[in-house]
Amino acid sequence: MSTRAQRVLERVSIRSVQADVRAFVLANLFAVALAGCGGGGGSGATGATVPASSPAAASAPAASAPAAASSPSSSGSSTSGTVPQSTTPNVVAVSVAATATSTRNMLMASVTVCVPGTSTCATVDNVQVDTGSQGLRLLASALPAGFALPSVAAGSGSSPAGECAAFGSGYTWGAVRSADVRLAGEVARALPIQVIADPSVPTTPSVCEGFGLAMINTTALRANGILGVGPFNADCGAACVNQPNSSWYYACPSGNCAASAQPLAQQVSNPVAAFATDNNGVVLDLPAVPDSGQSAVSGSLIFGIGSQSNNALGGATVLRANTVTGFVSTTTSDGSVYPLSYLDSGSNGFFFADAALTRCGVWYCPGAPLSIGATIKGTDGVSTAASLPVANAQTLFASGNWAFDNLAGYNGNMFGWGLPFFFGRRIYTAIEAQVTPAGAGPYFAF
Repeated sequence: MSTRAQRVLERVSIRSVQADVRAFVLANLFAVALAGCGGGGGSGATGATVPASSPAAASAPAASAPAAASSPSSSGSSTSGTVPQSTTPNVVAVSVAATATSTRNMLMASVTVCVPGTSTCATVDNVQVDTGSQGLRLLASALPAGFALPSVAAGSGSSPAGECAAFGSGYTWGAVRSADVRLAGEVARALPIQVIADPSVPTTPSVCEGFGLAMINTTALRANGILGVGPFNADCGAACVNQPNSSWYYACPSGNCAASAQPLAQQVSNPVAAFATDNNGVVLDLPAVPDSGQSAVSGSLIFGIGSQSNNALGGATVLRANTVTGFVSTTTSDGSVYPLSYLDSGSNGFFFADAALTRCGVWYCPGAPLSIGATIKGTDGVSTAASLPVANAQTLFASGNWAFDNLAGYNGNMFGWGLPFFFGRRIYTAIEAQVTPAGAGPYFAF
């Protein structure tokens, strides 16, 4: 984190059929952020800095679903299906509290990884929970010395794979390794994960560096890793399977890396989709917080939708997402329409454009708290009303609290329903092509 300013944390979920589309969108996000506040970086999506005069910034690593192009699910249908029932413990505790980087609204969990097929395991705390990306990414420095996970091969060869994962506020670079990922009683066996700043791939490709801030340590990432439990199975998907894609995967013999194709089975993947049961999505259940914020919040990340009594869909409104990008649309009360909208626990604020709101750098600082009316609509036309509370960010930061449901900032390209929207709700994220009581994902519901 800069000594002069703290960076905003916003993760943008962008899935595009072609990686150059992702690069274009991210480049524009950076341009907006840099023009607005003179810096870059964050978790969630848009990389931008809060002016040094801000008492305490709600910054964070930029991480949301690295724009991927996983094979679109052929099942965007709303036909319901029979979900296998499970008795596996399926709840992981999540929390928002003070962070060493002064980043507000960081939703954290602990993740256990093991050498595949063994009891040699390590538990990593302070891993950010992100419904806007796919795959587990851990800092090499967060793993015990000598903890050796096997390499995942690049393409059809035997060279170890490296990966560049671009987010709205920067990128992660590291090796692709295999681990048994344990969450509650669930296990994703031999799952490809990214080990960020793995010393086996010391040189970052220039294409990756072009995505901005290098989120390769706790200062820049603002966490020990990212747990991506978004609406897709793999991070890149079809765009990386048949030809080299320099925005994503690399073959790294002897640490020298060249762009490579990567089969789906060898891509960094959503751990939930790899569970034996409770594998069709997640539910984030967080309590409401006061308008002035709260010092700490505890909640639950629940695996599965309709597979156990604690994850029943009930009467939640289902908003189907685009099967390639994962986007829904938002219309605000002033008539503005945002066709690129996302629900993302990895963004630490609401992010949208409103010229009528006073800004303090990238954050909105209205003279008095207000509530903006909005409607979120799925790809099948189903919609639901949602209020958008916005308070003065400087006042919120000065409160000393860490969890806010009314922190909002500027994004000129998309509409981000970040973590503030999750407080006081049970929000479901259904994974592509997986059967749920409301049909196959991808969708969001609340």
